[in-house]
Amino acid sequence: MEADLLSTETHRWWITLCVVSALNVLAWVASAAVLKRRQAALGDWPMRRLLLLLAAGYVAGCAYRSVLPVFDVQRQVLVDSWWSSVLVGRSVATLAELCFAAQWALLLHGAAEAAASRFARAVALAIVPMIALAELCSWSAVLTTNNLGHVIEEALWGSSVLLLVASLCAITPRSARTLRPLFAACAVAGVGYVAYMFTIDVPMYWARWVADEAAGRPYFSLAQGWTDVSSRWVVSHAWDDWKGEVTWMSLYFSVAVWMSIGLTFTPAMRGLTSGRIASPAASARR
Repeated sequence: MEADLLSTETHRWWITLCVVSALNVLAWVASAAVLKRRQAALGDWPMRRLLLLLAAGYVAGCAYRSVLPVFDVQRQVLVDSWWSSVLVGRSVATLAELCFAAQWALLLHGAAEAAASRFARAVALAIVPMIALAELCSWSAVLTTNNLGHVIEEALWGSSVLLLVASLCAITPRSARTLRPLFAACAVAGVGYVAYMFTIDVPMYWARWVADEAAGRPYFSLAQGWTDVSSRWVVSHAWDDWKGEVTWMSLYFSVAVWMSIGLTFTPAMRGLTSGRIASPAASARR
C-alpha cells in the first residue's frame, strides 16, 4: 500500500513536469511568432534570433529531461529505455545548459558595451568558459560516481551567477533608467540563486561525498563510467528514491525555462547608456 502511494506521488510529479514542459514548448513557439512579427520594429533581429535559437536549445533540453528524468550518479530513471540513460540525458543537459549560459553572456556583453564597463565585459566573456568547465566537472562526477565533481560544478555555477550579479551592480548606474528595474530584478533573482547554491545545493553534494568517503565507496574510472552510463539504468517509481531531486528538478524545468524564454524579450541594450540613445556610429566606436 505504501509503495503504491509513493509510486502515485512520483507519477503525479512526473505528469506535472510533462505538462509544464509541453506548455513551455508552446510558449517558445508563441514567443518566436511574436518576435518574428515585430522584427522590423526591433532593430536587432539577428541578435534576437540568436537568443531565440539558444532558448530553443534550453527549452527542448529541459522538455526532454522532464519526460525522461534521470538521477545521474545513481543511474536511476523513470522510463525503462536507453533514451533515458545517463549518457543521453547528460549529453542533452550539457548542450541545453551551454545554450542558457550563452544567452546570459550575450545579453551581459551588450549591456557592458553600452555602459562601457570593462569588468562586466570580462565577466560576459568568462561565463560560457566557466559553465563549460562546470559541465566537465559534472561529467567527471557522473562517470566516476564521485560527488566531489558535483561540488565543484555547483560552486562554479554559483560563482558565475555571483559575478553576473556584481556586473549588473556595476553597470546599472551607467545604464538607461528604463533598464534599471530589469537589472535590479535580475540581481535579486541572482542573489537568491547564489544563496540556494551555496547554502543548500553545494552542501548537499558535499555531504554525499563525505558519506561516500566514510563508507569507503569505490569509484569508477572514466572508461568504466562511460561503459556504465551507456548500458545500465535502474528503473524506480518509488517516491523515496526521487523526492530528494524533486525541488531542484521542478524549479529547473519550469522557472529557469521561463527565464530563458523571457530573455528573448529583453530590451535592446547596445547603445543605451545614462538614459540616452547613442548613435550607431558612437556605438561602433566603443
